[in-house]
Amino acid sequence: MKHVHSGKVRDLYETADGLLVMVASDRISAFDHVLEPDIPDKGAILTQMSLWWFDQLKDVVPNHVVKRGDDARSVVCRPLRMVQVECVARGYLTGGGLAEYRAGGTVSGVPLPAGLQDGSRLPEPIFTPSTKAPQGQHDEPISYEQVVEEVGAETAEELRRVTLAVYARGAEIAAERGIIVADTKIELGWDSDGVLTLGDEVLTPDSSRFWPADEWQPGRSQPSFDKQFVRDWLLSPESGWDKSTGNPPPRLPDHIVERTRQRYLEAYERITGASFSG
Repeated sequence: MKHVHSGKVRDLYETADGLLVMVASDRISAFDHVLEPDIPDKGAILTQMSLWWFDQLKDVVPNHVVKRGDDARSVVCRPLRMVQVECVARGYLTGGGLAEYRAGGTVSGVPLPAGLQDGSRLPEPIFTPSTKAPQGQHDEPISYEQVVEEVGAETAEELRRVTLAVYARGAEIAAERGIIVADTKIELGWDSDGVLTLGDEVLTPDSSRFWPADEWQPGRSQPSFDKQFVRDWLLSPESGWDKSTGNPPPRLPDHIVERTRQRYLEAYERITGASFSG
């Protein structure tokens, strides 16, 4: 196979017959930095969870999967011409959306009611797209009108419709398992027939925020089954890291690595109902 690309987490290869093999590594990133060390089993958990979700969503949007790969971390897929917009749906206010709301009362140009807190449920899920920045740079929120300028009105409406439909299905299924999907990011592209298709990963702890429903309490940072746990540690006094300096983050200590693995594992097993076998 020919190596095509390596991202922060995934490595992409091309087969002789033009298909792609996407391999999820155990790398973890936060604040646009790849951290050390790896999180054991993370790549396999992400891949197996995405495959499960692709199956749950197949009546919502087509996906790029051709078949499972030769190991638990890989999947064989069709190449897509990717949309140059990060498609994000939010049902709850937190993270970058919260910071934007506090600055101006909107998220990606969508006005929201006054008085919302960290973790507040939104009146209805909203489409909050962002730029697709090169590796090492930060995605920036953009308005729906800017998406229209980028891809045209018809495609913009389809991006919004599909993103919100994926979020709605994901949130519904996760809620049955006692998990809130606060927000999620998906990757969409066109296949060789011009059909808008779901690619990359979907509804994983890397691309979504998962909160235990029985511990949800607006007004604070929520317990989570995703990499927000790592972000919170990096910003804590324990890490000793000052994000504003531009210096790389410190190495993750063993107890943070193990607790991160356990959170990813619990998200997989609670949502899919299956035991993780690696």
